This record gives sequence, C-alpha cells and structure tokens, in this order.
Amino acid sequence: MASHRRPKQQSRARVTVLTTAAAAAVVLSANAANAAPSEKLSKDQVKSKVDKLYEQAEQATEKYNGAKEKQQKLQKEISTIQDNVARGQQELNKLRDGLGSMATAQYRSGGIDPSVQLFLSSNPDDYLDKASTLDQLSSQQVDALKKIQDKQRELAQERSEATEKLKDLAATRTELGNKKKEVQGKLAEAQKLLNTLTAKEKAELAAKQQRADRSSSERVDLGDAPPASGRASAAFAAAQAQIGKPYVYGATGPSSFDCSGLTSYAYAQAGVSIPRTSEAQAGIGTRIYSQSDLKVGDLVFFYGDIHHVGLYAGNGQVLHAPHTGAVVRYEAMSDMPFQFGVRV
Repeated sequence: MASHRRPKQQSRARVTVLTTAAAAAVVLSANAANAAPSEKLSKDQVKSKVDKLYEQAEQATEKYNGAKEKQQKLQKEISTIQDNVARGQQELNKLRDGLGSMATAQYRSGGIDPSVQLFLSSNPDDYLDKASTLDQLSSQQVDALKKIQDKQRELAQERSEATEKLKDLAATRTELGNKKKEVQGKLAEAQKLLNTLTAKEKAELAAKQQRADRSSSERVDLGDAPPASGRASAAFAAAQAQIGKPYVYGATGPSSFDCSGLTSYAYAQAGVSIPRTSEAQAGIGTRIYSQSDLKVGDLVFFYGDIHHVGLYAGNGQVLHAPHTGAVVRYEAMSDMPFQFGVRV
C-alpha cells in the first residue's frame, strides 16, 4: 500500500529571512543603478574646504603652542625643585652629622643622653612634640633638632610639589601629543583634498597664492598712521623684515613662523617679552576695540576664540603669518573677523 505523506514544508522563519534578503538585494541593486556618480568638487569648493581646514589647524596649533610652553615651564620648575631638594638633603645630612658629633662628645664625657640616642635611630618629630623630651635636652641640642625637623618638613613639601608637577607634566605631554596629531590630521586632510585637483587646477591655485603673497608685500598702501610707541615701531620693523618667510605651525623664527610665533619674535627683537600664544597675548596691555584707534605695532586679534594674531600695519592692514601654504605678508583686516587690538 502506497504511503501518502504530505511533503515537508520549509519553516516560516526561513522563508521570511530568504524573502527579506531577496527584497533587500533588489532594492540595493535598484539604488546602485539609479545612483548618480559622486560629483568632483570644483577648484573653488576645494579651496574653501582647505581654507577651513587651515583655520582649524591654526586653532589646534595655538593649543599646541600653549601646551608646549606649559611643558617647558614645568620642566624648568621641576628642575629647580629637584636642585633645591638635592641641596636641602646635603644640608640635612650636615645637620645630622652635627647632632652626631654632639652625641659623640656626650659619649666621651659619660654617655649619650637617652633622648638624643633615641633620636639618632628614629625621627625627631616624635620627640619635639613632647615637652618632657625637650626638657632633657640642652638648648644647643634643641636648636639642632628643630633645624633638622624644619629641613625635613621643607624637603617633604618640595618633594610633594615635584610629584604633583611631574603628574601635570605627564598630562601636558599627552595634550601636546594630541594637539600635534590634530594639527597634522587637518593638514593631511587638506592635502588629500588638494590632491583631487588636476595639475592645471593646482597650478592655478598656487599662482593665485603667489600673487597674494607678492602683491601684499610690494603694493600695499600703509598710510601714515603713527606707531603705538618706540618699542612697537621696532617690533613692527622686525616683523617687516620677515615678509616672505613661510608659515609653519609651532615655529617662532627666524626662518619660519606661525601667527603668534611672529608677534612674539617681533617684540622680542624690540626688547619686549610677550607670551607665546595668541590667547595669552590677548591678556596683556591695553585693549582697543575700535579699529580707528589702532596704531602701528599694536597686536590685532581675529576670530571669536582669538586663535589668530598679527601686527597692525596701518590703513586697515595687518602684517601676519596667515596659514599653512602662505608666507608672512600684509593683508586687509576686513578679510578676517576682527575682535580687538592690544597695545603692548
């Protein structure tokens, strides 16, 4: 007798999965077929994006400069503390040697005072806090013990300070490394965009940049604005001598500069020490909010976060190190969002 078994059905779950996968494949195929090819950015679009990346790189550069300056300051402070600790330890050893000489003299004359003997094998803090112990010591011994105690406390405090600064230094080095990576990342991204241009487009952008660099130094009417001071005039002259030198992030001269590297270098040539970063430079001197009140040599700051600085050149012009790919040059202040000036 023939068997009449019903054919085995596929599970509903498996059918559903297969159906869904097939539908998704159809949709993806349709999308791929209908998708328009990605449009190549125009030369102007690339330049706009690159300029924005350069601005972001400069923001990170100023943070990098701040971390680098802090690192150098901490290293000097730590070195000074460590030198002080080394000298202090030598002084402490001499004081202990002196107390040991007293103990030796006591021994030769009939035995070491129990409190001194106890001190020599432990810490004076345990005994100076007890009046009964002080009563048993001579005034000379009390003075010696107090000097040792003071020196020990001083050394402990300096060692603690050094430990905290070393922690701060480690954190600063990490920040420095992160900011350096950020700057390099922005510049690499900008270069990647530039590499999408044709050779002709690259040549056109380069020629435009060269014209901007050249024309800004050769045909700029600076008017007859007076210098802010003799030092400001000397700083401005020092900056003028750097025209044509390239912008390099983190550079302070004399062969290349970033924005705050140029201003700090210029004022240093005039015998005036100003902070390294644009943010710190914004906090010195007298602020000037009206562009009409600016004088030659005043520091001028741009953008809301004050990440760019230059020197006022007169007639609405700024002398500055603009960005990667450009050189130290004059430029119209109206090309950037002016915030305020500072008279050093």
